[in-house]
Amino acid sequence: MMTAICFVFLVGLALVLARFLYKSWWYPVSLQLLMKSQGIKGPPYKAPNWNYAKGVLDMEVKSTSAPMEISHDIIPRLFPQVYSWINLYGKNFLHWIDTQPQLVVTDINLIKEILSDKEGSFDKVQLEGVLKKFLGGGIVFEEGKKWSKLRKVANHAFHGQNLKEKVPAMVASVEELLKTWKSYEGKEIEVFKEFKLLSLEIISKSVFGSDYLTGKTMYHMLDEIVLICYKIIADKFSKSSHELKVADHILQAFVDSLVGIMKQREDKVKAGQSNNFGSDFLGSLMESHHNTDQNKRISVVEIIEECKTFYFAGHETVRSVLSWSILLLAVHTDWQDTARKEVLEMLGQGNPNIESISRLKTVGMILNETLRLYPPLVFLHRKVKRNIKLGELRLPAGMEVYIASLAVHHNSEIWGEDTHLFKPERFAEGVAKATRDQLMAFLSFGFGLRKCVGFNFAQMEVKIALCMILQRYRFTVSPNYRHFPTLVMGLWPKHGIQIMLHPL
Repeated sequence: MMTAICFVFLVGLALVLARFLYKSWWYPVSLQLLMKSQGIKGPPYKAPNWNYAKGVLDMEVKSTSAPMEISHDIIPRLFPQVYSWINLYGKNFLHWIDTQPQLVVTDINLIKEILSDKEGSFDKVQLEGVLKKFLGGGIVFEEGKKWSKLRKVANHAFHGQNLKEKVPAMVASVEELLKTWKSYEGKEIEVFKEFKLLSLEIISKSVFGSDYLTGKTMYHMLDEIVLICYKIIADKFSKSSHELKVADHILQAFVDSLVGIMKQREDKVKAGQSNNFGSDFLGSLMESHHNTDQNKRISVVEIIEECKTFYFAGHETVRSVLSWSILLLAVHTDWQDTARKEVLEMLGQGNPNIESISRLKTVGMILNETLRLYPPLVFLHRKVKRNIKLGELRLPAGMEVYIASLAVHHNSEIWGEDTHLFKPERFAEGVAKATRDQLMAFLSFGFGLRKCVGFNFAQMEVKIALCMILQRYRFTVSPNYRHFPTLVMGLWPKHGIQIMLHPL
């Protein structure tokens, strides 16, 4: 009997050991040899590889330990390891996160093939653990039929007539913000914080319509969750049980409030007090929830995740792009003057509308150059779903593909030797001309079927705010500003953006 037990134990132990050796040694080494035979090199895999992530993190911490001069050459600072390995191993290279292989891609032809994929060869890489619970979900991470249903709802909400109808609310929100700026005239103002309030206001109105005051309170809840998650990440992925309990409580309060608004709207429809669930984004989601066609219907959980996603994607994106735009115009006052002249000639002191902002060529050039230098998406992450051929490369299922879009945006082979300089004129004849007909070189909001659905909404919001600021103020960089780009939910100025505000 004991002999049989020992035999079973030893067999089990041998299987565990074999699996460990396969995962931590045989598979990584054989895959590295396969990729090397195809011309893909990279930092050598070493088993055990547990200190690898810490080493990369230490490089990033060291490179961002102090402010930098106002320069847009930010890749060596934000991604020192990627910058070093591109120079050492070429446009595409293989590296490892523990035992997970990751192919870093900056080659335009490979990027085009990945983002144009219509056969389902690549999946979005999902968030894990705490981040998945609090930040994951929604259209950004869904696949297949679920993604298709959610995409149709979002397309309807943020294009055409629905988009046009959001302009007055955007203008009103900017007007309210600029009223508060009167107390800063001739003084310093920190715009990154100011634009947080603006984008929160606009997002709340777009999602919740007449319930936007409640929506603002709800989105402040999500803001607290973001700070908690960021603190957990910054603390080297440790988990404070107290902070997680606080985040759980906040998230439940958000869900309860959202479900409460939905119930009020449903009750009004049932009582005949309203013939729809609202003309805002939540109303569109609720229409889909009550769709008689089960194949088009979405669940309450999906509604909750979409409202969260729109906050994280929309609010933070607009805040970041608008802040960097103001900084670049504060540094390059010649372009600020040119943009203001165009705005005043087109609008005078009138408010912008969807037709007028579409004709603002200089403002559009400035926005594109801002998106190139400081894109909201610094990388795109995919996972190979099955064994495939990418270009001339054979990639195994399970390999992650990391499209380094920030590196592509700063590639001198595409953009020229002045790639790190702010030169909006490069977009004077459009994106195709600027990229030398390599449209995949401009990935600010992604590309193809998975391109950010709120792209037009975000651009419109930024252009409206820029126009209305330029109509009223001239601004320069404050002596107190410290240039400190850092990665949080996107590219953030770590210590904010301080400008001196001068009324016209």
